[in-house]
Amino acid sequence: MTIDCLIEDPRWSDLSAIAEPAAQATLRHLGLDPEDWEISLLGCDDARIAVLNADFRDKPSPTNVLSWPSEERGADQAGARPDLPEPDFDPELGDIAIAYDTCAREAEEQGKPMQDHVTHLIVHAVLHLLGYDHVRDADATLMEGLEVEILGKMGLPDPYRNQ
Repeated sequence: MTIDCLIEDPRWSDLSAIAEPAAQATLRHLGLDPEDWEISLLGCDDARIAVLNADFRDKPSPTNVLSWPSEERGADQAGARPDLPEPDFDPELGDIAIAYDTCAREAEEQGKPMQDHVTHLIVHAVLHLLGYDHVRDADATLMEGLEVEILGKMGLPDPYRNQ
C-alpha cells in the first residue's frame, strides 16, 4: 500500500505510522490486497479542514476527517455492501484529510488515547473511499459494524461503546 502523506500541521509527526496499519487492516478485512492501492492523506489543522469542509460540503466549520473517493462506489440499496474496486482499473482509492485539533479534542472528551481515535477515523475514512456511508440507518449499521470488527482485530475497543 502506498499512503502519500502530506503533513501541514507538525503535530501530526506520527500520522503515517498510525494511518498505514489502519488502512491495511481495513483493506485486508474486505479481502483487498493493500499492495494494490494508493491513498493520499493530508494531516492538517482545524482552520484548513474548515476551508475544505466549506468548499466540498457547504459546512464552514471544522470536522475530524473528510474523504474523497476516486469514484462513486456506494450501494444503491440501503444496507448493501458496495462493489469493491478492481486494482487493474485504477489503484487510487482517493484522498483523506484529518484535523489534529478536532481529533485531539474528541479523544480527550471521549477519554480515548489519541492514537486509538485516529486509527478509528482512518478506518472510517478508508471505508468511505470504498463506498461505505452512514447517511441511511442501514448503511450506518453496516459501516459501524465493520469498523468495530476491524478495530477489534487490531486490538482496539469498540469506539461506539460509552459515547
